[in-house]
Amino acid sequence: MKKEDLPKKLAVFPLSNFIIFPKTTVPLNIFEPRYIDMINDSMKSNKLVGMIQPKLSKDINDNVPQLHEIGCMGKITSFKETKDSRFLIELKGLIRFKITNEISSDKKYRECEINFENYYEDLENKKEEIKFSDLELIFKDLKSLFEKRGFIINWKALEKQSLDETINALAMASPFSIEEKQVLLEAKSLNIRKTKIAEILTTYSFDQYNNTTIQ
Repeated sequence: MKKEDLPKKLAVFPLSNFIIFPKTTVPLNIFEPRYIDMINDSMKSNKLVGMIQPKLSKDINDNVPQLHEIGCMGKITSFKETKDSRFLIELKGLIRFKITNEISSDKKYRECEINFENYYEDLENKKEEIKFSDLELIFKDLKSLFEKRGFIINWKALEKQSLDETINALAMASPFSIEEKQVLLEAKSLNIRKTKIAEILTTYSFDQYNNTTIQ
């Protein structure tokens, strides 16, 4: 996608504890009527959807949660309707965006005016100056954390991907908290994201998982 093709407004899908990064693809199971509407409308136009995290609210009656400012726009690359009228889609992360304004409309889902100017480099396929050897320590610690939490990662397959795909996939799949994942999403460059992953890992005591049963 080129800069000039980027939309000025976007339907946003607030999904808690779910983050998509540029250059990663995720499957989604859509069943809520308002999001069925959103995907239908998106399929008829540009196939673009904004994934954003709602802010954690202490108010259980808060039906319209506040949103984080930074999310990631994805393109629907696969679409299938099930017999029970759910949509199974795959969404490919393209570029991060900042919400500048929420639009009032009669639609059931939320739409926002958005700005991409800080994130144009997400669209580029440039080579990053990070080597896999730089990541070995992080991978080692991440491996330990993933395994203790019962996560299974195909590390050999990851190493065949480009470095940004690998770091983004690990950040997305990691057992980090919602807030930690948001920090990773907002990290300006891959180098900063790599550093942030390392910083977050240092806060995890690997011993604390030894006595945990994975449900």
